[in-house]
Amino acid sequence: MTSPATLTRMIMAGQGKAPADLVIRDVNLLDVITGAVTRTDIAIVGDRIVGTHAAYEGGRVIEGGGRFAVPGFIDTHLHIESSLVTPHEFDRCVLPHGVTTAICDPHEIANVLGAEGIGYFLDSAEQTIMDVRVNLSSCVPATPFETAGAALEIEDLEPFRSHPKVIGLAEMMNFPGVLNADPGIIAKLAAFQGGHIDGHAPLLLGQALNGYLAAAIRTDHEATSAAEAREKLAKGMAILIREGSVSKDLKALAEILDENTSSFVALCTDDRNPLDIAEEGHLDSSIRRLIAMGRPLHHVYRAASHSAARIFGLTDRGLLAPGWRADIALVDSLEDCRVSDVVTAGRLVTPELFATRKPVAPVGLASMKAKPVAPEAFITAPKAGQNRVPVIGVRPGLILTFREEASLAATDKGLVPDLAADVIKVAVIERHGKNGNIGRSFVTGFGLKRGAIASSVGHDSHNITVVGTDDADMAAAVNRLIEMGGGFAVAEGGRVTAELALPIAGLMSTRPFEDVTEDLHRLRDAAYALDCVLPEPFLQVAFLALPVIPHLKMTDRGLFDVDKFDFVS
Repeated sequence: MTSPATLTRMIMAGQGKAPADLVIRDVNLLDVITGAVTRTDIAIVGDRIVGTHAAYEGGRVIEGGGRFAVPGFIDTHLHIESSLVTPHEFDRCVLPHGVTTAICDPHEIANVLGAEGIGYFLDSAEQTIMDVRVNLSSCVPATPFETAGAALEIEDLEPFRSHPKVIGLAEMMNFPGVLNADPGIIAKLAAFQGGHIDGHAPLLLGQALNGYLAAAIRTDHEATSAAEAREKLAKGMAILIREGSVSKDLKALAEILDENTSSFVALCTDDRNPLDIAEEGHLDSSIRRLIAMGRPLHHVYRAASHSAARIFGLTDRGLLAPGWRADIALVDSLEDCRVSDVVTAGRLVTPELFATRKPVAPVGLASMKAKPVAPEAFITAPKAGQNRVPVIGVRPGLILTFREEASLAATDKGLVPDLAADVIKVAVIERHGKNGNIGRSFVTGFGLKRGAIASSVGHDSHNITVVGTDDADMAAAVNRLIEMGGGFAVAEGGRVTAELALPIAGLMSTRPFEDVTEDLHRLRDAAYALDCVLPEPFLQVAFLALPVIPHLKMTDRGLFDVDKFDFVS
């Protein structure tokens, strides 16, 4: 809360009657409402802008040197766990890219640890320099068709609602549960009426979409075509254009961002790992790509800031104007969006600023409860007289999967992969110590000619998912994950060739993001050495087990048809 004394200083400094705490001198200020660019100083007291369109003096001065000042960017939907680093390391990695606010749904760690995981994120959010906001995970587990480590009902969420970092209810993934008025889903939706409710409705259209929106669900980040997005916009949904490490919808959705829609469109990553961030950037990458594709410049910046803030009820930020939160990115070129300095809540971002944070103790270090497996665990026995089987089809840049079929040879080791047709094995091993389930099937699209890739990041229940051409390599990769307490592993010839340990709930590393980036380089190279053709093989493995994204998925209980919302018989 702003004290009377500080408020008085703000008023006086804004009039030029007292020095500001911080002045950004000689910048080109972008007005994301009108598109005007004005050469000016920006005066800041505390966490607030107090003056623009004038010259100011301050206790500290940042020389703008004619750079462009734009509002800090807001990532409107992500799961920080999926960046593979802790919230503190995410903060250090992403804030320099101009992202001053991140709206997180911690449902990855919640699916493993339940309320303890949400508590860890809220404790971390109180320490990060970036403003991390939290939407409370609505679907833990996402469906009853997989084995999760925890379950959260409305009674489990209620204690967190009054936390100052909480915005509302996170993505309502179980849209069949909404449409069929599942009592547990209705209880959560009823409790958050009048507040913010995030959506998640891939390919949901027509009257079914109307029914879903009747629950006062306001956003969607799952649109994958302009036509889908336009229907959702027409029905009052805000569209979050997603461009992450796996889900890459920006190219398909860019055309919907224009002068008429930019107040109802925002940007999100959902999610990016440190390797992608190092090579491409974060939301800054999305901004420059949208501008390069011909989208109107100040409307792109509006979507990345003011529109995002409005959609999520963050009424104090998104404009560079007196009275607004001092979240500012300085860029050399509006078109290129290369961030050179960042101010967040009135503080210049420096390495020393990150050193002021208090550490938060890691949780979930003993969450890996799976037992080692033998190669025989991956034998898939054919049904009598049936060698033609359904196959999960994977395509680069999509978490949507497709239903395909293949005729496979049967040996004394069951059905075997067809490498010439790019059909390999996939299995999901329950790792929460509940039942020891192993679901088995086949997948196409990876291009593997040998070896195996395993991951304990397996949305959303985060069991172990493994793909491979050879049962022994699959076992080697899985068993190494179990030894590490979670992570990624590549195996070839019976030995592990690359790995990344993720001991925090089997999802996050305890190490600096720079170290994680190096390990991801080695993992990607090891996957490519197996002739993998996917740019992001580990994250595509991670989404094979997500039974709320069409069309065919693999869970620890078996092959799941999302369109029918039932197992494949």
